[in-house]
Amino acid sequence: MSDERGPVPVPEGPLTSMPTPPSAAPSEEPPAESAERERVWAAGRGGGARDMRPAVGTRGAPGSWRRAGAGVALARPGWADAVWSFLYKHDTRYGAEEVDSELVAEANRKMRDAPCPRPHGPFIKPPVWTWEVPLYFWFGGAASGAAFAALACDLVGDRRSARIARAVSLGLVAPAPLLLVADLGRPGRFLNMLRVFKPRSPMNLGAWCLMAFSASDAGAVGADLLDCGRAARALGAGSALLGSYLGSYTGVLLASTAVPVWSRSRLFLGPIFVATATGTGAAATRLTLVASGLPDGHPTREALSTIETAAMLVELALSRMNEHRLGRTGDALRGGRPRRLFAAAQWSVRAGLASRLAGRRLGPPAQYLASVLYLAAGLAFRFAWVEAGKASARDHEAVARAGRRGATGEAGVYPPQPARRLRSTARPAGGPAQARLLSAWTETVRRVSLIVEGGLHRLTRVDG
Repeated sequence: MSDERGPVPVPEGPLTSMPTPPSAAPSEEPPAESAERERVWAAGRGGGARDMRPAVGTRGAPGSWRRAGAGVALARPGWADAVWSFLYKHDTRYGAEEVDSELVAEANRKMRDAPCPRPHGPFIKPPVWTWEVPLYFWFGGAASGAAFAALACDLVGDRRSARIARAVSLGLVAPAPLLLVADLGRPGRFLNMLRVFKPRSPMNLGAWCLMAFSASDAGAVGADLLDCGRAARALGAGSALLGSYLGSYTGVLLASTAVPVWSRSRLFLGPIFVATATGTGAAATRLTLVASGLPDGHPTREALSTIETAAMLVELALSRMNEHRLGRTGDALRGGRPRRLFAAAQWSVRAGLASRLAGRRLGPPAQYLASVLYLAAGLAFRFAWVEAGKASARDHEAVARAGRRGATGEAGVYPPQPARRLRSTARPAGGPAQARLLSAWTETVRRVSLIVEGGLHRLTRVDG
């Protein structure tokens, strides 16, 4: 090869040994205009206009579940030619080069803490959830808390309060599937989540847990109506066990996303949602028991009052701790609508605590007001977390920082962080024994999940 300055040296190696493709003859050159190329293409295939209909169904309509069968030019069936990169084949320098894994790891460690200029997003799309989703979070959590209250009443022998608590739990969980369907748009989309069982998916497992919890609650209430106390207590205990997941999986689901304020709160979102669920469920049960005629000073009323107050105080404390540790990522909680919602929730908890304390002098009405305020606080917390996620996804700097594992720094430029080792090479705090235990647990969960999914898939194919 040569240019204006003379011959250009060509490096020796596999690249130079590849044969040069032959030049196309003038008659083989494609037409320059797209319309002409289209006409020539159609003429060479029997004439007529080219069929531009999509291969997956009617344009603008949902695609059929059946594979269309249309081939793709220059691609093998099943995209078999896309499983490798031609750059790393044996006949190129890239394929012949030996890779030093230590150098790659060192480069990764270095760039994780390197300064980064102002990012230009967007990098991710904000959640498109509307009011149905946080309302579903609230109803599902309160239903779980009512199931906890029913189990507690059974354990202390208060059968009447346990029956009422189970009815409250069923009434609270009843709107949850309707809210999910309203958010998804069509009932079929919700039912499609029940066609598969994926233990590794919080969303899929949550849909199954919702159905199992609803069925268990309905069975317990039915057993109460038929005066089958033992069956009602057993089903109620099952509801409480399922409620421990139903009340927390929504927080885990948020933390499993790429939204910075959610993913950075993964250690706290689950406990926060459980605390709110316990408080709101106890408050709803207590108000229903009062309306049913449970006398003032009854031990169940007092116990539920203590539970709801303690749970909401735990939620408030966990939220403050989490906000403090978020650093720059927590800006999504401190501005706009999320800030107003969080402030309303926190002040509702404080006002409920004040009403609870004042109830000793002002009487039962102040106690009722406290329960209502706790219910309102739980609802505001759910809306606040959803709105904070939307705001955090629009914070391009926070998204970029989350990818680079940076947590502090001024807006615009990311300062270098203290050197730290990659998670995969860092030594666990508990030592080698804890590392082996965690690795064994993770591998066990992974293998069991795959076995369950594979078995269900085979059963589905056999039944079909």
